[in-house]
Amino acid sequence: MKMSFLKKTNIPQILFLILVLGSCGKDKNTTNKEEAAIEDTLPKMKPLGPEKRLSQAYINSVTGRINHFYNKTWPNNTMNGGFLVARNGQIIFERYNGYANKNEGTTITANTPLHIASVSKVLTATAVLKLVNAGKLDLDQKVNTILKTFPYPDCTVRMLLSHRSGMRNYAYFTDRDKSVWDRHNQLTNKDILNILATKDIGLESRTGTRFSYCNTNYAMLALIIEKITGLTYKEAMTQMIFKPLGMSNTFVLDTEKDRKKIVPSYKGNGVEIGFDYLDCVYGDKNIYSTPRDLLKFDRARNAPGFLKPELLKQVYTGYSNERKGTKNYGLGIRMINWETGQNFYFHNGWWHGNTSSYIPLQKENVTIIALSNKMTRNTYAVRKLAPIFGDYPFNFKDEE
Repeated sequence: MKMSFLKKTNIPQILFLILVLGSCGKDKNTTNKEEAAIEDTLPKMKPLGPEKRLSQAYINSVTGRINHFYNKTWPNNTMNGGFLVARNGQIIFERYNGYANKNEGTTITANTPLHIASVSKVLTATAVLKLVNAGKLDLDQKVNTILKTFPYPDCTVRMLLSHRSGMRNYAYFTDRDKSVWDRHNQLTNKDILNILATKDIGLESRTGTRFSYCNTNYAMLALIIEKITGLTYKEAMTQMIFKPLGMSNTFVLDTEKDRKKIVPSYKGNGVEIGFDYLDCVYGDKNIYSTPRDLLKFDRARNAPGFLKPELLKQVYTGYSNERKGTKNYGLGIRMINWETGQNFYFHNGWWHGNTSSYIPLQKENVTIIALSNKMTRNTYAVRKLAPIFGDYPFNFKDEE
């Protein structure tokens, strides 16, 4: 029986099949090993250890003033978002209210991810800085040594982080001229790079000569993260920041997968704002998170091993003060530098109806976070809380 089977079977075919199956297994194993190797060498954020507990007497002494601010800024719980104040990582005050999705009748809770708009830049910058800290990237490395088709030879990674590239905003050079971009198509980060490389998009100002806040810088930084890590931006951010810090309600928007489940945003009159052709671009925006998750992120940025001291110092150095003034920009963080020597660090965001404000009062270990998915400038008013905790000489006309 066995002999007749062998006679009928084509031996070379069997050998070929064994060879193919064996090589497939090897390829799969090799891929898995490569992915594991990439993950093992990724620099990752580490949570800050236990911090000093606040006394109940201290909490009582500040909550009344925070509550007064909250009721005055958003009377009758009209914020439509999430608001949190913490010290030493301990939440002193938080509120969540309004619709997550009006059509479905769902409300915003502590676990509702909201679009954090340009506060995403702080997280993108953090990933880039971790790569610099690990020696995988240099702050003064020319961008065209990483992104080969990038057309501006003098631009460095530091210039992207500090908005000194001189590039124009992608929203402005793609919105009118169909020969540059057809707005019926979704724009991606790679599309932006390709347009810059092939469509002779001129600079707004000579590279390195002045500060100009520009989303294109952070769209390019996201591509740099992908190039250096070998992962998608979404996966790199998950592996480097979200997962190690337990930011379980934080993710980078994937319009294909997440479009139907994300929280929409609304105009001030409550009308829902739809997607447009710019909604696939990430790095400058498109991270969804919660105040509690952002608190974890903020405290990790205060951990002793976050960055080497000399690199950390450069993050909080101002790069934008061409003319003397108080407003300035570091590496992925806005700042106000007063002549008194006091510094205030923050980043705000706005995209569609989403507004956001992230304030780390570093000297006092205080974190203030506000996120809303209904268009309002009141989100940015949370800076008025800073003088409760330290000497921040703001001149608020309506301050009590």
